[in-house]
Amino acid sequence: MVQKLIELALKNRLIVLLLSGILFAWGIYAVKQNPIDAIPDLSENQVIVFTEWMGRSPQVIEDQVTYPLVSNLQGIPKIKNIRGSSMFGMSFVYLIFEDNTDIYWARTRVMERLNFAQRLLPQGVSPSLGPDGTGVGHVFWYHLDAPKMDLGEQRALQDWYVKLALQTVPGVAEIASFGGFEKQYQLVIDPVKLQYYNVSLMDVMNKVKANNNDVGGRKFEMADIAYIIRGLGYIKNKEDVENIALANYNGIPVRVKDIGSVQMGGDLRLGIFDMDGKGEVVGGIVVMRYNENANKVIEAVKSKMKEIEKGLPEGVHFKTSYDRSTLIQEAIESVKGTLIEEMIAVSIIVLIFLFHWRSALIILIQLPISVTAGFIFLEMFGISSNIMSLTGIALAIGVVVDDGIVMVENAYRHLSEAQTEKIKSSKKSAL
Repeated sequence: MVQKLIELALKNRLIVLLLSGILFAWGIYAVKQNPIDAIPDLSENQVIVFTEWMGRSPQVIEDQVTYPLVSNLQGIPKIKNIRGSSMFGMSFVYLIFEDNTDIYWARTRVMERLNFAQRLLPQGVSPSLGPDGTGVGHVFWYHLDAPKMDLGEQRALQDWYVKLALQTVPGVAEIASFGGFEKQYQLVIDPVKLQYYNVSLMDVMNKVKANNNDVGGRKFEMADIAYIIRGLGYIKNKEDVENIALANYNGIPVRVKDIGSVQMGGDLRLGIFDMDGKGEVVGGIVVMRYNENANKVIEAVKSKMKEIEKGLPEGVHFKTSYDRSTLIQEAIESVKGTLIEEMIAVSIIVLIFLFHWRSALIILIQLPISVTAGFIFLEMFGISSNIMSLTGIALAIGVVVDDGIVMVENAYRHLSEAQTEKIKSSKKSAL
């Protein structure tokens, strides 16, 4: 069988070269299309349901949020396991699907079931799906270099400008903001004054909510001109909050400033974002979507950041905290270097021991074809190019080299013996 295959290849050299060229071109295409990452993604097909109910204890979250969600999310097709986790003010439900399940199909089915399960939750509690990323999707970290801005202003700039712009980059599932203070109006209430004016804390909350709103009226016509009547009541500064009327005490309105004080502050923080021990900074984490090319996503994010930086306030710049593309490029360069080094070494060895440049050329041709053919199978089976797969290819180059040397040397020996016998027979016939 092998002999017939060799004879067929020798009789059809042009076809074999053409097929080799097609295989090499296909391999180059697969190299460009195959997702490149540094870390192999071994995570399961997972959909996260996140619910926030601030101020409640873990036991209350477990009883009124996590348990109803876990109970009603069971029975979804192709699901393997459901895990629930409750903590102070937050609930997490992890739904693990079978490995061959399309993640976006799974997210759709979970969303359908959530529409039914939400009616069992307390009023005002709304669950949401986590980003469509994996555990190794944190591909790029950045922070703002803004020495003239306080942490609250930096966080506002991050949340309302930088984050929204970076989320438009293809392949980005989420921009997770970290650090700084989320600005908020804080009402510091004096309980003695509440009791004196006979105002409850719930009255204060409801009045403040009701006075931070715009209302629409009807159309008013005058002199053939129609006017739309509106009531503009959104809060613009803390003085507007201080002047909100809460109740009536002996014909005198009781305002917020009469029962407490209003100040600008930051939301409750569970951690800080520190850079090299030099102090707090504000930044974000770029989370990549499923099955995306990490290298392309990082390059697109960097390109977008250059555009965003033009609109930042004077003196504000981006600083990179973590960039996985550096590790990716080093892994790629390692494979390239190994391939080139072994091609040169094998060529020199063959030329020294055989003194035959055509034999060296055969090995030089088969090495890149074999490597690119490996990427074809990676693309076919949906495996990304990462440190593990690239290391395997680098190790396999040695096997390909050994095989090439043995086969070429064996073929060279048989050809040499055949030529020697032919010369001897020709000499005998001449005599």
